[in-house]
Amino acid sequence: PPPLSALSQVLRLERKRRTGVVFPLQKLARYLAPGVDTTRFGLFQPGLDALQRAEAFFKSGRHHAIDYVSSAVRMDHAPPPVLPEVCFIGRSNVGKSSLIRALFSLSPEVEVRVSKTPGHTKKMNFFKVGKYFTLVDMPGYGYRAPQDFVEMVEAYLQERHNLKRTFLLVDGVVGLQKTDHIAVEMLEDFALPYVMVLTKIDRASRGLLLKNVLEIQEFVKEKTQGCFPQLFLVSSLEFSGVHLLRCFVAHVTGNLPTVEAS
Repeated sequence: PPPLSALSQVLRLERKRRTGVVFPLQKLARYLAPGVDTTRFGLFQPGLDALQRAEAFFKSGRHHAIDYVSSAVRMDHAPPPVLPEVCFIGRSNVGKSSLIRALFSLSPEVEVRVSKTPGHTKKMNFFKVGKYFTLVDMPGYGYRAPQDFVEMVEAYLQERHNLKRTFLLVDGVVGLQKTDHIAVEMLEDFALPYVMVLTKIDRASRGLLLKNVLEIQEFVKEKTQGCFPQLFLVSSLEFSGVHLLRCFVAHVTGNLPTVEAS
């Protein structure tokens, strides 16, 4: 597994850097002007025990298999909705597959195809995490989206009764785009609970990232009903925020019902 993909590796870092890897939003909050409300920066802030328990779900073992199950272009091709499910959606080239590969990095036998070509994911790809939950990589919208994207995704979001949370990925460098606003409207119309994840934070300067975070948090506060108020910041390259996201996935799928604050 790559460096810092395991929590044990992160714990060896000095405290300031360790906090930055696990809680990148908290690290960013240090640079806010005095008096800025940071309540929404730490709504989900699990302790070490919860982070460790969550990591175990993403680490395959003798009695815990993590498998790519199947791909589907229509709902009648999707696997049965038996387990709690989360799905990842976002613009083409936002880094969905890279993030899913980072989440599963402790199980290198799980093959998550990542391409440098935008719009590589053309189908819904289902990954079964033992007997606990299923994770779905959805096709990207916008540039090079599959022709039947709207029908495929809308049908999935409306019909998948075991869907516990949708993770809407937004590029941390460019912020919310017009196509992202359309995705938000769709999730709001369907009254689905979702969360926004800012990707590629290693590519954005601190000032740009802070600007995008504040603008998106204001948008979430003023314009959304179903979005979790806290943003999640991730870098699939440096593993910033990946451990926290694993914990949130385990939590919303009901596998980590109690999460003690750090």
